[in-house]
Amino acid sequence: MKSEDTPFVGGPLDGRVLPILLGPTGHPPKVYRVPVPDEAGGPATVLVYRRVAKAAGKRLGLHQGWTYEYDPEGDKAGPGLKWPWSKPGGGAA
Repeated sequence: MKSEDTPFVGGPLDGRVLPILLGPTGHPPKVYRVPVPDEAGGPATVLVYRRVAKAAGKRLGLHQGWTYEYDPEGDKAGPGLKWPWSKPGGGAA
């Protein structure tokens, strides 16, 4: 599988560059979740990073790659997929 070194901005992973596996389209996932285990043995905390396009190139305006920005709201920001048959206010079951 192909991977791409992707920088992380904000949150605990700020400044790190990690290899992220690319999907069949050649893009990394839109949302990257990092589980952090609790030291006391409780439930793990999940850090959520969202994919953002880097600035476009100067000459042709081509896409230069991706970066992940920390989302402090996490998964509470809303449902991931919106299907036409989904009920309002509820996620797809």
